Amino acid sequence: MPLIQVWMRSGKDKAYKAAISKSIHQAMIEVMKLPGDDYFQVTCELEEENYIFDPNYFGVPRSPDFLMIRLSFNARPAAVKQRLFETIADNLVKSPGLRREDIGMIIIETAFENWWVHARAVDPDTGTDSRIGGA
Repeated sequence: MPLIQVWMRSGKDKAYKAAISKSIHQAMIEVMKLPGDDYFQVTCELEEENYIFDPNYFGVPRSPDFLMIRLSFNARPAAVKQRLFETIADNLVKSPGLRREDIGMIIIETAFENWWVHARAVDPDTGTDSRIGGA
């Protein structure tokens, strides 16, 4: 049950936001082997005065389209997380057409026992949802 949060500057249309959501979710399915219905995202649109970042963050020019994405889920190996970052970035470049320079991501990991939702089928050996593939 990953929780995905996206922060962006306000003003983009519904199709643009849907493309961001789909691009992230497709990467989660591909890399983490999530079932298609394991999908919960929150998009926060902020006005310029409330979305503050250096336009040359890490010495790289960033545009007003800069996204910050926080992915919260149970622990995964470093290689899986790196592959997820790259796949999300690749997908967002394809659709909605973001520049890699305008994408920032962070993963927050939590213990398996710290997630709950009614009807979740937990594998007693791994502590993960029993529908998740071997990521």
